[in-house]
Amino acid sequence: MCNLIFDIDGTLWNTTEIVAIAWQQAVDEYGKTRAVITSDILKKEFGKTMDVISDDLFPDISSRKEKDELISLCCKYEHEKINAMSSDTADAIMFDEVKKTLFDLSAKNRLFIVSNCQNGYVELFIEKSGTESIIEDHLCFGQTGTCKGETILTLMGRNDLQHEDTYYIGDTMGDYEACKLADIRFIFCEYGFGEVPAPYKTIKSFRELKDLF
Repeated sequence: MCNLIFDIDGTLWNTTEIVAIAWQQAVDEYGKTRAVITSDILKKEFGKTMDVISDDLFPDISSRKEKDELISLCCKYEHEKINAMSSDTADAIMFDEVKKTLFDLSAKNRLFIVSNCQNGYVELFIEKSGTESIIEDHLCFGQTGTCKGETILTLMGRNDLQHEDTYYIGDTMGDYEACKLADIRFIFCEYGFGEVPAPYKTIKSFRELKDLF
C-alpha cells in the first residue's frame, strides 16, 4: 500500500475557463486594476500560492490589503460558479478517466489532496467528483498559510505517512520543488500546466497511475 497525494488543477481537472470568467467579473467589479484574466494566464499561475498569484495578476495595485480583498472576491465568484456546475460539466472538465482511476487506486492505496488553493476549493472538487468516500484527508494553503512542501509535511504528520511510501502527483515545477522539501517522490503529469525536467516518474495520462500502483 502506498500513500498518494494529489494536486488538483492541471492534475485532476481543468477549471481555468470557468475561473477566468469568475475572476474577470471580480476584477471588473473591484475597479482598481486593468488586469485581463484568461484561461491561458491562469494555467501559468495555478500551482502558486494565492498571495503570489495576486502579485502576478495585479501589479498595478500597490496595497497588499487591496490585493487580498480582490483575490478574495475572485475566489468568492469562483466558488459560486464551480458550485453551480452540473455533474455533466464537472465530468467534462476532469481529465480522462480521473474518477475511475481514483476509485481503482483507492482499493490498494490511501488517497489524499494537497493544493495551494483557497479554503473550500478542495471540498468543491471532492463533492463535484463524487470522491468523498475515497479521499482520506486534504490540506491547502488557505488552511495552513505555508508553502506546499510544508503543507505536505503537515498532512503527512497528522496521518502518520512515511516518506518512503508517499508520492505526490502534480504538474508544475512548484510541485516538484515541494516534493524535494518534503522528501517524497514526485510523479509528473505531462498533460498538465507546467514543465518539470527530472521527475521520479512521468505519466502522459492519469490512468497510467494504475500501472505504477
